[in-house]
Amino acid sequence: MTPTRRQLLTLAAATTLAGPAPAARAASATPRLPAQKSLQLFGATLRYHELGRPGAGKPTLVLLHGLGSSAAGDWGQVMPQLARTHHVLAPDQLGFGQSDKPFIQYGIQTWVDFLGEFLREKRVADGFQLMGESLGGWIAAQYTLQALRGEAAGESFTLRKPGRLVLADAAGFREVMAAQFEKPAPGKGGAGPSLAGQKALLARIFRAPAFNTEAAIRNGLGWSISKGDSFTIAAVHANPAILNEAIDGQLAGITIPTLVVWGQHDELIPLALGERYAREIPGARLVVVPEAGHAPMIETPAAFLAALGDFLTRP
Repeated sequence: MTPTRRQLLTLAAATTLAGPAPAARAASATPRLPAQKSLQLFGATLRYHELGRPGAGKPTLVLLHGLGSSAAGDWGQVMPQLARTHHVLAPDQLGFGQSDKPFIQYGIQTWVDFLGEFLREKRVADGFQLMGESLGGWIAAQYTLQALRGEAAGESFTLRKPGRLVLADAAGFREVMAAQFEKPAPGKGGAGPSLAGQKALLARIFRAPAFNTEAAIRNGLGWSISKGDSFTIAAVHANPAILNEAIDGQLAGITIPTLVVWGQHDELIPLALGERYAREIPGARLVVVPEAGHAPMIETPAAFLAALGDFLTRP
């Protein structure tokens, strides 16, 4: 399956796995976060937010953002609240945010390996909690599968084993990514970034009209152009082999407590796929966030936190 020239040149974050940070800034004030820290991993600089300290009854919670976003973009609205009960680590994944953006062939395994090395360098112990949104959910699911398989197989380079998993509007099923090679990006006009394309994208990501105002569209387009991750996004679309990293048929291998959180009106990754995650992961529970689209942690942060309930704090 060969991607079209239009898909290769769609450099704005117009993708089913996109992280919609700019509209959040337009519709609501993002809480102030501490300055990012950095680590050198496999020769690249990874930037990350760290809130709170491990120990003192605070488990470590690792947050993974979606494609075309950043830690602050996806999680900025809820990080301070989560840090009240957790030691929070939220990296800008390789190719995004303030982290390095090398010109490489990006795939899920690349991000899984970087996550494993990040946790090793941060000395995160087994039993940490892992939460991923959209593409970050796909990475979180694959990481969990590999960590649990590695432990069972007794491999010498085992990954840190998570103790709890939250998947929020997660990608990962083959049909989600396969559609990227078959359908043009939403919007009208040419392949490059445009106001019309940004308007169509925000309409698909968010339910509330406040996230699709003229100001949000203009700010979103400017942010999409300036954030510098166009190559990363295009590389994902231009790599059909990423379909081989789908989680279809593997979810029975996730044997840790798992919560699936989904926006009721997600038009990018439909609720039916959230139901499938919950059905195929043993013992998983699905919580639907009403009146939310693809990114409830941005659009309805209070409702998103309520959906988590005591899942992350119970013994």
